[in-house]
Amino acid sequence: MKIDWDRRTCARRGHVTYAPDDPRLRTRLHARTALGDAWRCLRCGDFALGEPHGTGPACDAPLVPRGKVMRDLFVLRFLALERAVRGVFIVLVAVAVWKFSNSQDAVRRLFTEYLDVLRPVFRHFHYDLDHSPVVGSVQKAFGYRHSTLLLVAGLLLAYALVELVEAVGLWYARRWAEYLTVVATAAFLPLEVYELTEHISGLKIATLVLNILAVLYIALAKRLFGLRGGRKAFDEERHSASLLEVEESAVLVAARPAPLP
Repeated sequence: MKIDWDRRTCARRGHVTYAPDDPRLRTRLHARTALGDAWRCLRCGDFALGEPHGTGPACDAPLVPRGKVMRDLFVLRFLALERAVRGVFIVLVAVAVWKFSNSQDAVRRLFTEYLDVLRPVFRHFHYDLDHSPVVGSVQKAFGYRHSTLLLVAGLLLAYALVELVEAVGLWYARRWAEYLTVVATAAFLPLEVYELTEHISGLKIATLVLNILAVLYIALAKRLFGLRGGRKAFDEERHSASLLEVEESAVLVAARPAPLP
């Protein structure tokens, strides 16, 4: 089933109407009904009863996202939420690493005590904790220096900051955030591929696929780095989707003199 993003957004946020000064254009956007005046929504194209939200020259009308632009905005906000969740998770990991660096010996003793208690339980289920990759990684971490752990915590916080900045920028559809997301995500793809060569998991595969799709989608749909005509073609596409500009074009066409026979 095809989703009507324009009506879906209007149902949630309300219509956006505008009364241009040009009488010919104003006529195309206005209708008189038994219940009163109605104005055509610049997003979904339906007529809405009541006074227009704005009035003035057509060039001052708001450029309301609609059609493909609205769908792209929905995708960007989905990616923004994913970045925000990931950023918060990385912050929590960084805090955990920092706390671990300040109480490394106590955590090592506690981990060893729990390992001794759980070893017989896991052995009953034919699982050897002494050869577990997870246990091995934790034990290896105990050998890291305090300064190394602080460096790791700092790098994690920096990475989390990038993710959160991406999230805010993508939510508001800022072009700089789209560039940042593509560059930052693409830079970590080799590392994610390397991690898969070390250990394959469903989560790692899903993350890698999502990041590859995000890079390709944003770069192509937003025409970044000069792709598909670059910024100029992107702006032209947005304006060509504007209902007000479509109606302006219709007025100009209707005003042209008929060709001589």
